[in-house]
Amino acid sequence: MKKSFDKISLEVRQRLIKLMSGLPTKGGILFSGGLDSAALAFLLPGVTAITVTLESRGEDLEYATYLNESLNLVHTHRRVTAKEALGAIPEVIRILKSFDPAIPNDLTVYFGLNHAKELGLTHVMTGDGSDEIFAGYRYMETMPDLAAYIRKLSRSLEFSSNRIGNFFGITIHQPFLEKNFLDWALAIGVDLKIREQDGKVWGKWILRHAFDGFLPPKVAWQAKRPLEEGSGMSSLRQIISSMVSDEEFSERGREYPVQFMDKEHFYYYKIFRNKVGEIPPPQSGEKACPGCGAGIGREKSHCRVCGWVKGIAWPKK
Repeated sequence: MKKSFDKISLEVRQRLIKLMSGLPTKGGILFSGGLDSAALAFLLPGVTAITVTLESRGEDLEYATYLNESLNLVHTHRRVTAKEALGAIPEVIRILKSFDPAIPNDLTVYFGLNHAKELGLTHVMTGDGSDEIFAGYRYMETMPDLAAYIRKLSRSLEFSSNRIGNFFGITIHQPFLEKNFLDWALAIGVDLKIREQDGKVWGKWILRHAFDGFLPPKVAWQAKRPLEEGSGMSSLRQIISSMVSDEEFSERGREYPVQFMDKEHFYYYKIFRNKVGEIPPPQSGEKACPGCGAGIGREKSHCRVCGWVKGIAWPKK
């Protein structure tokens, strides 16, 4: 059995190495120090690794600095102040045409790609898609038909890095989503994606196994760390919520055709109305989002405009 593990692990590395060989050596990578970005950086020595944090919060900088000592990286840290982050929210909403509550995550990408542009980089790599195709999320651990879910999910993946990259004139490379690699990864059994080892259940088990011994154990077997938390951007949520009074949220929130998750969501929508305008209605072949009425594909379970996700309870008007 171990031989089959080792064979698939070897193929994971070989396929990614082949993809890396076609990338510009003078490019960059959005580098959180997590498993996905660490694996890609390991395979592309000399790449400019960009780590973004709000002030000096979050664990990303700790992991990125630790890896910089063992990998041949050109590491750069973009420290963002709270004032800068809050000031960039309207621009990010305008670029993405969205008031999805994932804005703190998108801010990390925005400042990373902005810094890449300042450094003169025109190609940037990301670890987008790895968690989706290798089952890196906790909620996937108990799904009854995970293989079918991942296949369906893979057909509708969208990442803010693409839109923000276009805005900055940067070509985004997503090795985990390259068609040949994606098709191959989808065929790997879910028993190798979610697996128990040493009494603990691990998502992305086969990817961890593939780089175990090549990356330090602290990195290869680290827990999943959401980007907004690792970068510290999640701490903006409390600041933003405090900028909306109970009275405004209660009174004006009822005036708008949106089911708001909370004050933060309401705050993003106000900016959306000012920077983007009205919510786009469904087009031919689309259904109306239950959260905001925007058009979404009939096969999709996530609204790119408001962030509604099928299966997650949202407040009712």
